[in-house]
Amino acid sequence: MTKTNGNLSALGLAALMALSAGPARAEPPRIAVDATGGTIAMKLDPTTHAPVPALSGEDLVSVVPKLKDIATIEVTEFSNVPSDYMGPDRWPALSAKLDALLADPGIRGAIVLHGTDTLDQTAYFLDLTLKSDKPVVLVGAQRNASDGDADGPRNLLNAARQILAEGAVGQGVTVTLNHRINAAREVRKTHTSNVETFNSGEAGILGYVDEDRVVFSRRSLRRQTLPLPERMPRVDLVAMYAGADGSQVRHAAESGAEAIVVEAYGWGNVNAEMHDAIAEVIARGVPVIVATKVHDGRALPVYGFKGGGNTLRKAGAVFAGDLTPDKARILTLLALPAGKEARKDQAALQAVFDK
Repeated sequence: MTKTNGNLSALGLAALMALSAGPARAEPPRIAVDATGGTIAMKLDPTTHAPVPALSGEDLVSVVPKLKDIATIEVTEFSNVPSDYMGPDRWPALSAKLDALLADPGIRGAIVLHGTDTLDQTAYFLDLTLKSDKPVVLVGAQRNASDGDADGPRNLLNAARQILAEGAVGQGVTVTLNHRINAAREVRKTHTSNVETFNSGEAGILGYVDEDRVVFSRRSLRRQTLPLPERMPRVDLVAMYAGADGSQVRHAAESGAEAIVVEAYGWGNVNAEMHDAIAEVIARGVPVIVATKVHDGRALPVYGFKGGGNTLRKAGAVFAGDLTPDKARILTLLALPAGKEARKDQAALQAVFDK
């Protein structure tokens, strides 16, 4: 029997210790959470007994203990405001912040905590502007944190599970509440209080966060990316209503609107007075985009009566297709600064909406 040296070498000792310690434990995946406020971050005020902003992103994460079992959550606070306060003055900074967070190669994706009133609008703005293909999931709550059956914690956990799921990359920005995954472009809020409020109409959901796994059924094929502008233009939204005289369209143009979205009836129809006002402002160089207030279907230039979509197109109007009026405004906010031709050329702006 060969006699060995009584002193183990440093290398041998290190190897022995490594074997005894077992295999190295993998670091948990990292997920960024960016809090903006909304009902999910509200509690009942003891004086007014009405929900008000009260919780930080860290507070919200802390009440979902299962999160730490699946990921390391890194929270940043963008704001703590009702989502009714979100808009073009905040969206570019939020988009830039998320791009910076997602640039970290160790971050698997991002969750944005947001109120539900404008959640679909913020999601669409981010989908149009974010450069990363990592999953970004917007979640909110229909019930504030003081409610015994608050839906925020479940939505937050489901968002984290979605980000870590196979197939999550490349889906674009999504809105995920009540287990249902919706594409940013197609989703809309449909109920004032029910937790089943977000759906995508005829397009359908992208998938479902189930108890055992996340199931993706499809991808949204109508996506595009536009650069963040140095300055957000002013784009007004004017509704068509029975008896409208066109004065609101003219006022918008006269007071500085750089483009106007008209929330029209049906396929994109207005009365004769609105037609004349729209034609006037287009002739003055203010683009007009026609969207429909109807939940499903597209705005199309079909009818030939004065104010019908066909006559509006001949006057120079652009048609928003199946985008809601709110989202038609968001696309206009980004399309106008992208090129001077979009302001003057009906076909160039229409091409952006047709993508």
